[in-house]
Amino acid sequence: MADNTGSVSFRDRFDAIQTEVSKVIVGHDEALRQVLTALMAKGHAILEGVPGLGKTLLIRSLAQALNVRFSRIQFTPDLMPADILGTNIVVDDETKGKRFEFQEGPIFGNAILADEINRATPKTQSALLQAMEERNVTVSRVTHALPPPFFVLATQNPIEMEGTYPLPEAQLDRFMFKINVPASSLSELVEILDRTTGEKQPDVKVVADGQDIIRMQQEVRAAALPDDVRNYCAKLALATHPGSEFATEEVNRFVRFGVSPRGAQALALTAKVMALGAGRSAASIEDVKAVALPSLRHRIILNFEAEADGVSADDIIRKLITD
Repeated sequence: MADNTGSVSFRDRFDAIQTEVSKVIVGHDEALRQVLTALMAKGHAILEGVPGLGKTLLIRSLAQALNVRFSRIQFTPDLMPADILGTNIVVDDETKGKRFEFQEGPIFGNAILADEINRATPKTQSALLQAMEERNVTVSRVTHALPPPFFVLATQNPIEMEGTYPLPEAQLDRFMFKINVPASSLSELVEILDRTTGEKQPDVKVVADGQDIIRMQQEVRAAALPDDVRNYCAKLALATHPGSEFATEEVNRFVRFGVSPRGAQALALTAKVMALGAGRSAASIEDVKAVALPSLRHRIILNFEAEADGVSADDIIRKLITD
């Protein structure tokens, strides 16, 4: 039995969305749950995995299940900021003569797929910074609000470096989660073949809408964060900073820079989502530990010694949450 009626509604709807998208997406249950967790915390997520794992399909299917406006932006080296944000065009008005009118770009949607985001130049990548942080864009000194709910789900290929541009740390920090999408197992691959090579294709039904998502995001904000959990989030974030009183030997040895305050905020908000998704009204330390990897892995900057020794950010985080 859940602690309150609000959490029951949240849990049921959360599970319904995951179940519906799982009709199309085989195997990546954890990745899908993490995407939903970031969404309910009013955050953005970046999915990293080799081509062909269904990252784009996952995002498109999620938009279908939520019945929200879906925009796909294919990032390429020649993509310009105006191709994302929109631009002012000259309109010939019969009564007022020629005038400028703003033509919205694909960023004016609800679910934004930034496909292969690291293929665009830093100038183009920077077009997302204001949109992701403030939910609006400024063009020619005029600010335009983006329609709620608004969330960016980006994909990135970790093995192909030619013709790519690393995402600036300031932009990575705006993603609440970085989600690793693993390769499919044998049983999952067989199931993929069964679902995709026959006459009948799986279809995603609408199980929620934009207003449902906004209400669920409000429930997350209203959920309780006990003092001990809040303190754990802060200490865990500070523990990633070399030289801090909470840093471990591994952090002092392998880390150049620790996570920003956004990292602690991501821990707190997504831990609340984990609690509500389990039918509880308050987050726990175990909830924080469950979201530590996707919340922090992209915010920790390692030094050369870590690279030489094969130490990853995930290794550092796992050590912190198990000590």
